[in-house]
Amino acid sequence: MKKIFFLLISGLTFVVSHSQEVSDAVLYAQDNLTGTARFRSMGGAFGAIGGDLSSLSVNPAGSAIFTNNQVGVTFSNQNIKNNSNYFDTQTSAKENSFILNQAGGIFVFNDHNPNNNWKKIAIGVTYENTNNLNNNVFSAGTNPSNSIDKYFLAYADRSASSPSYIKNAYYEDLSYIEQQTHLGLNGNIIQASNDIYSSNVPDGTIPGEGRYYQENEIYARGYNSKLSFNIATTYKDRIYLGANLNVHVTDYRRSSRFYEENNNPLESRETISYLSFNNDLYTYGNGFSFQLGAIAKVTEAFRLGVAYESNTWYELYDEISQSLYTTTENNANQAFDYDVNPNIINVYDPYTLQTPGKFTFSAAYIFGKSGLISIDYAIKDYGNTKFKPTNDSGFAGLNDDINNQLNNNGELRIGGEYKIKRLSLRGGYRFEGSPYKDGTIIGDLNSYSGGLGYNFGSTKVDLAYSYTERKSSQGFFNVGLTDPANITSKLNNVSLTLLFEL
Repeated sequence: MKKIFFLLISGLTFVVSHSQEVSDAVLYAQDNLTGTARFRSMGGAFGAIGGDLSSLSVNPAGSAIFTNNQVGVTFSNQNIKNNSNYFDTQTSAKENSFILNQAGGIFVFNDHNPNNNWKKIAIGVTYENTNNLNNNVFSAGTNPSNSIDKYFLAYADRSASSPSYIKNAYYEDLSYIEQQTHLGLNGNIIQASNDIYSSNVPDGTIPGEGRYYQENEIYARGYNSKLSFNIATTYKDRIYLGANLNVHVTDYRRSSRFYEENNNPLESRETISYLSFNNDLYTYGNGFSFQLGAIAKVTEAFRLGVAYESNTWYELYDEISQSLYTTTENNANQAFDYDVNPNIINVYDPYTLQTPGKFTFSAAYIFGKSGLISIDYAIKDYGNTKFKPTNDSGFAGLNDDINNQLNNNGELRIGGEYKIKRLSLRGGYRFEGSPYKDGTIIGDLNSYSGGLGYNFGSTKVDLAYSYTERKSSQGFFNVGLTDPANITSKLNNVSLTLLFEL
């Protein structure tokens, strides 16, 4: 069993550069399109429609559109395939998961007093898995110039303590920067002479010599979820107003394994031939946010909506464990194995992550009882994402990176529905711009969806299919070895919703 070691707040500064990065901020700031099958099949364009359990996640005024009490549950099957290109080597990995995607209920209280203009109050509770984080990514290829030694050298050059102390100290007594140096020294990837660090990895940049074959495998499991408490009302059945209080929960585990081998010419001293570097991260915590929304029935057919979702304030915890296994060889045909496994879990002090707020503007046209068309446009400034406390030097630098790298992006959602008696046919499209100023890091998102539903009276069944594609560029490490693998992610989702009117 691994030992658990708690680092004081002074140690947190040193871990910021690894366990929190700009990409981690984006991971928790982004929401995938989830919810009921009707909501998903119409691209989530429900800001001016309401009347759906998941419409509350866009505009909380939507619950006042309901005419009857309703409860529902949605199950989803998600399949994601990641195609990777690393130095012209193509690889792929898949992950399939079945989840409870959404559940909730709306309870409507009508006021039949003709002298009262406030016609009803709706109260609702909904749960949504806002982002299923289950994912597998596998990249492999031959790097022509860079080895993992650059990662350990980058940390070693930032270490304030002497190499002899770092190498012989207990892993748990070191800061995060020193821990990386400790692993590199004891794995014989790097060495020190007169306090000057150098590499034990043969130089692959010399013409005619070998190169570095590398593999990076990421195995991720987890979720971001939201529990919403809703209240809404309507004025003269023309103006609908609503509010949500949201409780967020995140639970995320990511295991990565980096493997490297090279066939560079052996030297008289020990040099690295094979290595495996393993990192396990567990992030968990909770947060809260609120939402305000309004829908105006301009005419019987035309509706407008506007909604605001506040920042989400998370309190998060990180746990990290690492291990390193290396094999060295020399030209005398001698081989040595190094097993550097501290068997320690570092548990860091909690920190706050503030994700950005969002405005959504919506319009919908209702074609009587035959169908509708709806458009939503949302704006979110990812550059407002912040790690706190901001007086922490590590967080201050990270927040500067976030502000410099992330931008204000837009999300367009379009949906339509056509009814044939009890049968409903639906379709949707969703576009979300890159959260990065450099759109190659994470590209634009395009999603297409369709579905159908059948109304049995007091029971409704809805089915939806959606396809989403997005490209990204992912470096294996944040410093040293940063050569990116180009990833194309293709997400297929099938959702089934059962609705019951009470």
